[in-house]
Amino acid sequence: MDYEEILGRLKSLSNPDGVAGMARFGINPNRAYGVSIPSLRQMAKQIGTNRPLAQRLWSSGIRDARILATMIDNPAEVAAEQMERWVQDFDSWDLCDQCCNNLFYKTDYSYQKAVEWSLRNEEYVKRAGFVLMACLAVHDKKASDKEFLKFLLPIKRQAVDDRNFVKKAVNWALRQIGKRSRNLNREAIKTAMEIQQLSSKSAQWIASDALRELKSEAIQKRLAP
Repeated sequence: MDYEEILGRLKSLSNPDGVAGMARFGINPNRAYGVSIPSLRQMAKQIGTNRPLAQRLWSSGIRDARILATMIDNPAEVAAEQMERWVQDFDSWDLCDQCCNNLFYKTDYSYQKAVEWSLRNEEYVKRAGFVLMACLAVHDKKASDKEFLKFLLPIKRQAVDDRNFVKKAVNWALRQIGKRSRNLNREAIKTAMEIQQLSSKSAQWIASDALRELKSEAIQKRLAP
């Protein structure tokens, strides 16, 4: 499928009711067709890896086309400059999360950008930093605990950010790191308890929610030696 054919296909799969409901979930409905993620994944499978097409689809500015672009780009060829350009285009949590989970965590710059972006002030850039941490904790099976220990200080420092999409990503990163290994579980629980001492509603929520899961019988049993 070429560029024009793909745009036509996306338009044919448009879901006006889905677009209308996006705003209720904090998703920007502008320039969106409301195509489901399973439908986009099916299209991506048919297209295969196609970096030039991915660049063009992203440049279209259409939400569905951009998510599709994250599914067909080649992470081995994604440079830091591209990541910086694309992250500036994030205008809702779903585009942020799809891009990080489909593409960015697989690049050579994922660990670097996770820390860099977590320190930035823009809401979706900061969220992207913590979403990357969560994705890496889930998917990078070969990484050592040391790589994830580096994330705990930024998590603690940014836990006072009360913006909804930031605090949820901070919480997500903390929980995923704490579920990765016995050692990381202990360190994540320690970090959560330190966060709990901060005088911030956001920090209180992040800590209590994370501790509930990380101390749960199910997680402790799974991580037991």
